[in-house]
Amino acid sequence: MAKRLAAEWEKQDGILIAWPDKHTDWACILKDVEDTYIELVKVVSEFEKVVVLTYNTEKLQKKLKKKKVNISNIVFAEISYNDTWARDFGPLVLKEEDGFEILDFTFNGWGLKFPACFDNLITRNLYKNGFFKNSRLKTLNFVLEGGAIETNGEGIILTTERCLLSPNRNPEFSKEEIETKLKEYLSAKEIIWIKNGYLEGDDTDSHIDTLVRFASENTILYVSPPEDKSDPHYNELKRMEEEIENLKNMFNILPLPFAPVVFDKNGRLPSTYANFLITNEALLLPSYRDKKLDFLAIEIIKQAFPAKEIVMIDSIPLIHQHGSIHCITMQLPQGILSI
Repeated sequence: MAKRLAAEWEKQDGILIAWPDKHTDWACILKDVEDTYIELVKVVSEFEKVVVLTYNTEKLQKKLKKKKVNISNIVFAEISYNDTWARDFGPLVLKEEDGFEILDFTFNGWGLKFPACFDNLITRNLYKNGFFKNSRLKTLNFVLEGGAIETNGEGIILTTERCLLSPNRNPEFSKEEIETKLKEYLSAKEIIWIKNGYLEGDDTDSHIDTLVRFASENTILYVSPPEDKSDPHYNELKRMEEEIENLKNMFNILPLPFAPVVFDKNGRLPSTYANFLITNEALLLPSYRDKKLDFLAIEIIKQAFPAKEIVMIDSIPLIHQHGSIHCITMQLPQGILSI
């Protein structure tokens, strides 16, 4: 087997999360967001392990037991973290003939927007503390977040120009040089760059996992433009849709509904149905408390994942910090966890 970046629908040992805490940006809505995390962990721990970063294992264990969470399938790790966006600071894992290569990219807080001194060390700290087996760690002086790329598991990578070419990530490299490095690091055959598309309130400079996702080796899901042509997203997402339609010779294309519009006191929030999590048995889909649109999203997701149980998770608390389910999780391929 040639070295390759594992796809998200391949068998997993578990997922990695970091528990919201008073030390993090969740402090102001801690109770609400903990309810969402509990809901998520309760679902995932029924099927596979959950590795949970926490500042207080004993306190969290008591809380989860009280909520009747399957604690036997949860692994706790007291490792310092700035915030809880595991998708972006977690390990990207390449499968090899005899194990795994764990890629530890530089995480700089989405282009120096937020503190990341602890988050940038999490992958190597997990490795150093013996959480992974059959693997070797490769630490890279190159800024890349997990949410910035999508793979079909067969060497094709999707990403966005707005993110990877932003000036505070890898400014010393041209687009061509970045593409070369992505192919080298990720053992990729082809990089597909998406030029258009964004969500208001998104801090990531248009991570691909908020806009376009692989559902299989040959299927793409994408956020369709809003029906309201006066919506500020319409033109950008229409142009993105045209880019995606140009890939029809390579992939089956399925449009996801444009998610409900949600605001807080600071403005519009980046709601999106594209930010789902794939686990061994279930697919966790964000809900934004709109039954009609949630139902439409479920129907499309069922077409792409007919064998998965679809579980909706209330994600309104998550988007108050500008992310959703996929953003707070990172899958860990089958055979990598040592515990």
